[in-house]
Amino acid sequence: MGKLRVGIIGCGGIAFGKHMPSLKKINEVEMVAFCDLVEERAKKAAEEFGAEGAKVFTDYRELLKEPLDVVHVCTPNASHAEITVAALESGKHVMCEKPMAKTSAEARKMIEAAKRTGKKLTIGYQNRFRPDSLYLHQVCERGDLGEIYFAKAHAIRRRAVPTWGVFLDEEQQGGGPLIDIGTHALDLTLWMMNNYRPKIALGTAYHKLGSKENAANAWGPWDPKKFTVEDSAFGFVVMENGATIFLESSWALNTLQTGEAKCTLAGTKAGADMDHGLRINGEEFGKLYTTEVNLGASGVDFYDGREESASDLEARLWIESIREDKEPVVKPEEALVVTEILEAIYASAKTGEPYYFRK
Repeated sequence: MGKLRVGIIGCGGIAFGKHMPSLKKINEVEMVAFCDLVEERAKKAAEEFGAEGAKVFTDYRELLKEPLDVVHVCTPNASHAEITVAALESGKHVMCEKPMAKTSAEARKMIEAAKRTGKKLTIGYQNRFRPDSLYLHQVCERGDLGEIYFAKAHAIRRRAVPTWGVFLDEEQQGGGPLIDIGTHALDLTLWMMNNYRPKIALGTAYHKLGSKENAANAWGPWDPKKFTVEDSAFGFVVMENGATIFLESSWALNTLQTGEAKCTLAGTKAGADMDHGLRINGEEFGKLYTTEVNLGASGVDFYDGREESASDLEARLWIESIREDKEPVVKPEEALVVTEILEAIYASAKTGEPYYFRK
């Protein structure tokens, strides 16, 4: 098999910050096509990351006519499903950025298209590939925590509202911090628990701080008129086996207890948390213990001795899944459940009533 020919659809911050730098490091890959509604962004991407003769497009449909093997979808949430389905049907494997889609109905169409075409589909949940996440997942898989019956998914920022792009636009994104960063925390938590059967969700969403003028913020003040999504949202989820998950998310919240893409787990044998590094807690020989796991360097050392970031590992394993015809680490059916739960929390927040998944 020669080099895989990759096309990038959406040449914004996530493409420049994550997808393209990681793909560039993989010898078996060449990025040959770039698409963005703003042509200059696509040209810039082609110049920095493209193979010789890389093409530039402003219409993704034209890009999909190219003889590509793989497409990475890095557009706003509202277009994830439309572009992914079209890419799969044109014969490409697809990595789509998180969240999978704005709605569970759209996400199901993506899975149906992957099954219909026989092409691989994965979703960009790169936090699974961090050293602490990989270590804790092995601990959970081995059964060290026992039955995990209570968990917290953390995605809390004190003041870090993304003020660029369409992050504040509900129509384009489908929501605010819950669907943006809460999705990472929830994905991690479900993956650790290996539990993908929700029963009931109760949610609340707030727009309490987003209306403030000249607010302190990591990326500068936001425009209150354009802030049409929640600034914080919270969910209480009961799974079919009785396990409980509490999900907390915010871009702006008056709190000092911050942290995102983290989870806390409580099982029948032991517990774990990511609040202060990775810690395992439990009881042994009649005594309580807390073990701080020393993970060493921030990345993962692999075959050529370089330190591999979570994004780099995500990209490498994704490409390997295609070349070796293996299942991707992030399965679309798992990402669908994340979207279903987020959708349920939003629905409950609007109605004030619990949301029942399967009646």
